[in-house]
Amino acid sequence: MGPSGVGKTTILKLITGQEKPASGEIRVFGENIQKLNRNKLYHLRRRIGVLFQSGALLTDLNVFDNVALPLRHNTKLNERAVRDLVEMKLEAVGLLGATSLYPRELSGGMARRVSLARTLILDPELIMYDEPFVGQDPITMAVLVKLMDTVSKSLPITSIAISHDVEEILSIADYGYLLSQGKAVDSGTPEKLTQQGSEYAKQFLKGIEDGPVPFHFPNETPLKQRLLSG
Repeated sequence: MGPSGVGKTTILKLITGQEKPASGEIRVFGENIQKLNRNKLYHLRRRIGVLFQSGALLTDLNVFDNVALPLRHNTKLNERAVRDLVEMKLEAVGLLGATSLYPRELSGGMARRVSLARTLILDPELIMYDEPFVGQDPITMAVLVKLMDTVSKSLPITSIAISHDVEEILSIADYGYLLSQGKAVDSGTPEKLTQQGSEYAKQFLKGIEDGPVPFHFPNETPLKQRLLSG
């Protein structure tokens, strides 16, 4: 968690090898990501599911084909097996009846749930959520929170979520990190962060406008000094 522009999405891109660190190294499943060749990187990515902030559904494919795409691209399963797996995942997110719809026919919440079904279709070991609640109404947000919690508790999977929606994400998180200016400035269980966290944690979690993250952007010449100097 952390303010906009602090580097949360960048961390996800580093984990998947879309970007390389300026220093240090990124290890996923014991592998040094930046040292993997193209084929090994692609193979490792099959073990990771990403729920993109935009949903990233392909507009010319219907719901069924969007969810089936990773299976068809990465496996040699026959269409019968593909159909069974796709229908199982869509049933899990409550959208089995929407298989023939196209992304333009879906609400924002439905599109996010279809994206979640596609994210889970290869049974990843790690799933990453990039702002899963952004732009969602309260009911849809509650549905997504429940789905994420169910996935985390019912599957042998590790989940990483980045979010501005403090209350929702802390209700299902086991551990949280607060980022500021490129650093992890606080971390701990949700209980620790909310009850014993740093001043930064208090400011961010309670939405206080001024504190460790100042209201005023640094300015070498204060306005009062400018006015007095003419």
